[in-house]
Amino acid sequence: GPVNGYDFDVLERALQRAKDRNGPVIVHVLTQKGKGYEPAECHSNKFHGVGPFEIDTGNVICSDEPNKKTFTSVFGDKICEMARKNKKIVAITAAMEEGTGLTGFAKEFPNRFFDVGIAEQHAVTMAGGMAKAGLKPFVAIYSTFMQRAYDQVFHDVALMNLPVVFCLDRAGLVGEDGSTHHGVFDVSVFRTIPGIEILAPGDESEFRDMLEYASESVSPVIIRYPRGKVFEKITDQKDHSRLFKGKSEVLIDGKDVAVFALGNTIINSFEAAKILLDEGISVKLINPRFVKPFDDNELKKAINDSMPVITVEDNVLAGGFGSMVSEKIADFGANIPVCRIGIPDNFIEHASVSELNKLVGLDTNGIVSRIKLFLSSLR
Repeated sequence: GPVNGYDFDVLERALQRAKDRNGPVIVHVLTQKGKGYEPAECHSNKFHGVGPFEIDTGNVICSDEPNKKTFTSVFGDKICEMARKNKKIVAITAAMEEGTGLTGFAKEFPNRFFDVGIAEQHAVTMAGGMAKAGLKPFVAIYSTFMQRAYDQVFHDVALMNLPVVFCLDRAGLVGEDGSTHHGVFDVSVFRTIPGIEILAPGDESEFRDMLEYASESVSPVIIRYPRGKVFEKITDQKDHSRLFKGKSEVLIDGKDVAVFALGNTIINSFEAAKILLDEGISVKLINPRFVKPFDDNELKKAINDSMPVITVEDNVLAGGFGSMVSEKIADFGANIPVCRIGIPDNFIEHASVSELNKLVGLDTNGIVSRIKLFLSSLR
């Protein structure tokens, strides 16, 4: 090549020549994103992934909730807010400026925004170099794509304890994008790295607090957050307590069972706790906030009160948050029954997030059923 990707005869001859060679071959094919549809040719980023739109104009048909806040939009707003106060903050992404909510940052701070293309490993290593030079890099990458850069997170950031902030969008089940995009492995992948902090917000106010916390951290930080709508508050009963390193938050005080619900699973766990209370089961609901460092004290309280422990997470059960809690209980030498609710050990298909939550038992009714079944098995 280069080969014209729209001349099928030329393309076929190039592929045939490649087929006839004995060694590895790269066929360089030139195409244009959105070719043949003018709105897509002119606005390729907009048409990377799109919902319903008008064919004649290319205009997106507004949803029923056109102005709904998402975790992604909150991140975009908050990083701009922090960057206005702190000139050391820079933003890095890997060909996902719009998808990670950084379009506004790129326009307001063009000299502090870096899109490295589809090169997550380079993004992480570059962030390490920037942090070493005194900057404060925020690396915004989808959870599933962050897996590509494990080695760089380990060697180029964590090993030198550099204060890079990794913002993992699309953590948990993402819906119609399917098994390639579900961000259900990041806790298992990264919690084994020494010195790295892992946080998971439950709502908007907590997410903003975590971003502020990460901006002041002197160590590497991962914040994992889901795709889609963000809740302003988990509960209207009270505001969040102040965010401290490695400290959890008790949302409901109960006496029958201790439920540690991570990040995006808190909303459904909170609703499940209310249903269970009506059925005579008193749930102590804990928002861990931190996977690492974990709040050992709150777990020890549950152990001292002889309360069975349940963990809920939108990460795979293998090596995930629940595994970590089980390891802690074993390290404490406690004999407390544990039930882990999360993603099973198989690749999850595509469907809406609500359908997938029901499929894997992370919807409200699924959590209620698992807790009741678990407690009945202990009698």
